[in-house]
Amino acid sequence: MECYLPLLQTLEVASSTKGQRPKITIGLSPTLLSLLQDKDLKKRFPGWLSVRVDLLNDIPRNQQNAAKHLEKKIKSQLTQWNNCNGDLISRFAALQNSETVDLLTCAATHGYLPLLRDKPEAVIGQLKTAVKEHHRLFGVDPLGIWLPECAYYEGLDKLMVNAGLRYAVLDGHGLLHASPRPRYGLYAPICSKGGVAFFGRDSEATLPVWSARDGYPGNADYREFHRDIGWDLPSEKLLSIGLKEPRPLGLKLHKVTGKNTALDKKAIYEPKLATKRIKEHAKDYLRGRKIQLEKLEAEMGVKPLLVAPFDAELFGHWWYEGPSFLAEVFLQASTEEINFTRLKDVLNTTSRIQLCDPCPSSWGKGGYHDYWLNESNAWIVPEWSKAANAMIKYCSNMEIKSHNTKLLSQAARELLLSQSSDWSFILRAGTTTELAKERIHRHLNRFWTLIDFLDKEEDITKETLNNLENEDCLFPLIDIKDWSRFDP
Repeated sequence: MECYLPLLQTLEVASSTKGQRPKITIGLSPTLLSLLQDKDLKKRFPGWLSVRVDLLNDIPRNQQNAAKHLEKKIKSQLTQWNNCNGDLISRFAALQNSETVDLLTCAATHGYLPLLRDKPEAVIGQLKTAVKEHHRLFGVDPLGIWLPECAYYEGLDKLMVNAGLRYAVLDGHGLLHASPRPRYGLYAPICSKGGVAFFGRDSEATLPVWSARDGYPGNADYREFHRDIGWDLPSEKLLSIGLKEPRPLGLKLHKVTGKNTALDKKAIYEPKLATKRIKEHAKDYLRGRKIQLEKLEAEMGVKPLLVAPFDAELFGHWWYEGPSFLAEVFLQASTEEINFTRLKDVLNTTSRIQLCDPCPSSWGKGGYHDYWLNESNAWIVPEWSKAANAMIKYCSNMEIKSHNTKLLSQAARELLLSQSSDWSFILRAGTTTELAKERIHRHLNRFWTLIDFLDKEEDITKETLNNLENEDCLFPLIDIKDWSRFDP
């Protein structure tokens, strides 16, 4: 919520303010939407905000200014939440209806699709489940998708079209090494022979906002992400809110100070100084884009398009000032004669798009697929393939007994959950590897437990199935036919 509440407020204010013309494309993954809709989380969230406000009451005097600023922010979030009854999905829908936002979907559980290509049906299951969930919550089918990690492989475009998806974003080299090489490089969309349009990420436009080392987020006056009072509070205070050990609480009262400054030496955050920097950096960013656009137009002979995609968690989570920076960019844009657009609008107004097949690529470390396929995590891929084989076998049977449909639907959920790219990422990063392994094995074991009932032609007990459905209860419209054998 550190991201989505501030982003919603930023977009709503900008879209209702005379003289501002905010346009933006946002990807909302099916798993995120499931969390935003979860009744238990929605019920608990206001209480969690109140707990955090209470913790700020015991802050030392020298930190009071930063604490008051943070308290005001949290109370503003609580007011927002109460005003919409926690229904953030409807607020995103309203922004899409007003043509401020173009909402993209993602693969159902952010599965890294190139690693699932051995079984096209597994990729189709990821895509079609995502489309159904998006339609269930927004009432319209998504036309665009944020491919997990921007990862593309040859032939994926045909499966995207099969799922009703017609455009996506790739990292720069996905377009620059396309065949044939695009005439306008990254600065105009291309269309594959399979009928999908692709946009390329421009690193020059993203670096100042994305990089803590070389960009704005690392400025000395911005809030320090890693210093949190959750590490400093006495154990008895933590116990009073149900925590047995220190952990981050999203309560950060220090500023970056210096890139080489130790965490215990960080200075106290100064909100007014940070606000001043936001205005300066928004102006600097817009002027930089104007220079870049003018140079490109002179070289290309046509108006260029700059696509600058970011992880949503950058705005508000990693970079506390990110939503305020975005608000200031919208505010100052007319002065710098910068216009915004949505990916959908570009395609609707472009008469000709060059026909090119994108290059296999991703925006992860190394630029291709090696971060998700290496000695630390390659063992998962044959496990996914084996499970997908079993899923395809049963879902391709035209005589599936009606009482087995629920069983297979739950098996599909478990398969999807096992395929999340988060697990491969964690194993490669070497962080919480035991957690990743446990989750992979948990979902695959549940999958095989369900399939075993089919193999043995035994009836699963209602209690066993209900327990699994209650614990892994996402995607109510999941359709096992999406895993039936695919003949391209």
